[in-house]
Amino acid sequence: MIHDRLRYAGVVLLCSIMLAVFTACTSNEGNHAGNEASPPSKVNEAADNGAGGEPAAASYEIDEQPGGVYYEIFVRSFYDTNGDGIGDLNGVTAKLDYLKELGIGGIWLMPINASPSYHGYDTTDYYAVNPEYGTLDDLKKLLDEAHKRDIKIIMDLVVNHTSKEHPWFKEALADENSPYRSWYTFAGAENQVKADGAVGGDPWHKYGSLKYLGVFWEGMPDLNFDEPKVREEMIKIGQYWLAQGLDGFRLDAAKHIYGDFASTASTPDIQAANKKWWQEFRTGMNEVNPEAYLIGEVWDSLTVIAPYFDQALNSAFHFDLADRLLSAADSEQDADLAFSLGRAYGVYEKSSGGTFVDAPFLSNHDQNRVMTVLNGNIDHAKMAASLLLTLPGTPFLYYGEELGMKGAKPDEYIREPMLWYRDPSGGEGQTTWEQSRHNAEAGAVSVESQTADGQSMLSHYRTLIGWRNEEPALRDGGIAEFKLQPANSKLSVYVRVTEKERVLIVHNLSGEEQMTELLPSQTYGVFKEITHSSSDGSQLEESKLTLPAYSTVVLK
Repeated sequence: MIHDRLRYAGVVLLCSIMLAVFTACTSNEGNHAGNEASPPSKVNEAADNGAGGEPAAASYEIDEQPGGVYYEIFVRSFYDTNGDGIGDLNGVTAKLDYLKELGIGGIWLMPINASPSYHGYDTTDYYAVNPEYGTLDDLKKLLDEAHKRDIKIIMDLVVNHTSKEHPWFKEALADENSPYRSWYTFAGAENQVKADGAVGGDPWHKYGSLKYLGVFWEGMPDLNFDEPKVREEMIKIGQYWLAQGLDGFRLDAAKHIYGDFASTASTPDIQAANKKWWQEFRTGMNEVNPEAYLIGEVWDSLTVIAPYFDQALNSAFHFDLADRLLSAADSEQDADLAFSLGRAYGVYEKSSGGTFVDAPFLSNHDQNRVMTVLNGNIDHAKMAASLLLTLPGTPFLYYGEELGMKGAKPDEYIREPMLWYRDPSGGEGQTTWEQSRHNAEAGAVSVESQTADGQSMLSHYRTLIGWRNEEPALRDGGIAEFKLQPANSKLSVYVRVTEKERVLIVHNLSGEEQMTELLPSQTYGVFKEITHSSSDGSQLEESKLTLPAYSTVVLK
């Protein structure tokens, strides 16, 4: 998406001041992203503007990032419509109204292709729907019903590796003259090869007189993208699913297409090869749907992530930000989000030409659940959600997070059945493929218990997502700093801005009431009224703002 940009001409003196600030920022080497340029979001200094309280004109530019809230679903755990205890695609269709009421604008389906594993990340047929989940017709029905509700659907596409049970790999093993032998990477059992796997351990796995490369696991042999036919086939596969009506893909292990070894994964040559492949993939997807949304799993630094936004991916999950949000909620301390995001967006904007969309989140299927990380503290979990849902980009919500489900590794136990009913024995549609370890009691941590409770986690998520959907500046806007005078580390404060409006977000991360004075902003003017509040008791009297414990307000 091409982002609109805001440009305002300022008075000469103030422009000079802002230029000095900008110059100082660009000369300051950050310890995370190196010496990249400062962000297009200029520092917003709260100051008294003199008579009448009107803001002085200022120079600033903000990248807008239009996007709704996405909801990650592990189909196996979500909702079961045929009574076999395993969630299915019809189950997702059955719960679309629940998701619509939550305010969701998009769904990410974890792998739904044929696979011998419960998780599906080792594919045996890229063109087939996992029969445990249903049929292609079931998927098309889901897509039709979702689109009627203005909900987009993307699915996991795992192109880095196949299952060792895939016919391609079986044939490659059985016949050295097979055309599929070059689709994978083999070596003689005694050959000396690099053993520093990019994700740890030896990535080579023995099979008779051979060994093959599989970075993640012996059951997942890596495809060889130096083979042109592999690249052609993966583009064909992506085009096929877009033609079925999918709106895009979550691209698993996006930086490991060529990044197999720890010693070389971050080198310029490997990174350039990864980027070139995803540009090739994007070009192929554009032939079917130029608006297809491509989001990659690139767990790395800004400088590694940024090149993927150059005519390739729309988004990459913001892993570092997830840690910052959870830490801020847990410690009840401001994480200075506007400044750090401004730096990141400056790097991303330069690489993408203004087309990137950030993808913040709190947890996913590979990480311990939020409520476990925050030691069961509901107030902290609510504040983490408030931070997430008031930031730019396309936030991703892991299923059950809106209920406060718990979960910790091993992976099966962060992918436990979604809890629909108060009774631990469940009810219609409750999945039972796995016995719950962390949410066995259900009770209050269920949709049934929380739906009518205005103080529940579910109600909190509905409220915050509702604000986001109602307010263009929250849904689509960029972010900029707003400095409190004096500073208050218990308050997290920032401005969200579009071309036509701006709103001020203030979070009280602490368990105590906080008061602060909102002086007029040189850039964004005066914020005169509270338009949304997560808690009763929030007050704005002239410029003095009072916030109850663990609360969030939006001001205009």
